Amino acid sequence: MSQEHFQAFAEFLQHSPTPFHATQTMASALKLAGFQELHERDTWEIDPQGAYFVTRNDSSIIAFRLGQQPLTESGIRIVGAHTDSPCLKVKPKPDLNSQDYWQLGVQVYGGALLSPWFDRDLSLAGRVSFVHEGALTSRLIDFKVPLAVIPSLAIHLNREANKGWEINAQKELPPIIGQLSQTTSEACFRSLLAQQLENEHGLSNIDVLDYELSFYDTQPAAQIGLHQEFIAAARLDNLLSCFTGLQALLNANDQYAGVLVCTDHEEVGSNSACGADGPFLEQVLRRIINNEEDFVRCIQKSLLVSADNAHGVHPNYAEKHDSNHGPQLNQGPVIKINSNQRYATNSTTAAFFRHLCQSEQIPVQDFVTRSDMGCGSTIGPITASQLGVNTIDIGAATFAMHSIRELAGSQDLSYLTQALTAFYNSELP
Repeated sequence: MSQEHFQAFAEFLQHSPTPFHATQTMASALKLAGFQELHERDTWEIDPQGAYFVTRNDSSIIAFRLGQQPLTESGIRIVGAHTDSPCLKVKPKPDLNSQDYWQLGVQVYGGALLSPWFDRDLSLAGRVSFVHEGALTSRLIDFKVPLAVIPSLAIHLNREANKGWEINAQKELPPIIGQLSQTTSEACFRSLLAQQLENEHGLSNIDVLDYELSFYDTQPAAQIGLHQEFIAAARLDNLLSCFTGLQALLNANDQYAGVLVCTDHEEVGSNSACGADGPFLEQVLRRIINNEEDFVRCIQKSLLVSADNAHGVHPNYAEKHDSNHGPQLNQGPVIKINSNQRYATNSTTAAFFRHLCQSEQIPVQDFVTRSDMGCGSTIGPITASQLGVNTIDIGAATFAMHSIRELAGSQDLSYLTQALTAFYNSELP
């Protein structure tokens, strides 16, 4: 992987601390590449030679090019990923005062690995809704600088700490953001947000009504290892797939129709208006293909690649994997298979992707969870059942999935980008 490619990915992560910011970052890149923004409330006039994108809830995005071939003959190549990651979200009435420390109450979003959140330099970002000059509006904010921490209890006061303990999310996770004796006024989180809106957007006299804000780790992404063979960063699950899908769409030729869909709320089931279990993708596709007969014909000629990270076999916990299906970092994309449809891969879609990788000289791997363990899921089965589209689940092998800082292979970033670009440029079976 080139340093330029890593740097572009690192900047993408830095600009995308929340699903709102990730969507905004992708939208900016698409605009720069000549994609035209559409709005769902408007009437669409689609130029067959054009390139477009549309967002929903500021946190999900669909980009598409229709290509030169008829859709009913060539189908659509769809890459799907998700914009959200497990995190700590601020409660509606978060202000806490204990021992003269200003803390914020939080909710755990998704299946977060909680212990790594302690002793990290945290910042805060998200969307704020407010009244300004009589109008109701919203803006994205990002404090960027470290402003909070969840300190661990010293080993002297918890001698059993290294034997493990259950973390109480209500009691132990509220971050400290200040010491009240150092402030001139009573703690008021909404006042802090109003000040941040003025700092970022130049807006004053604001009445903050609601918000969706998440804490995140301020440590930037890094290449580590003796030969920089690893990427350590937050939100690799699943912004790595969003980034590679975006790069692939921008790099692809315009012969065939290509769609990139990155939706919110996957980590909590996808059942929202802007999630994969909602109507967003189908509604967009039906506006592109407004004839029912043509829509069904096109979908049956299409293929969805659901891109979401895979569990790499951890050298300290190799027994957690099936011995024949333990993906390794830097050994290429992973085909994810589950007989109970937790992944949507079938033999024909797996064969297509395997052949595609072979043609591009990209190594490819397989993941099947141990038969005595449960299996996670992705947007793949959800989207397949929504649309009736043939689907394959793939992803880059990762360590520490759902931690505040995850680990992936540097070369896999390039492999996945190359594979998805080839997919957009390929003829479907």
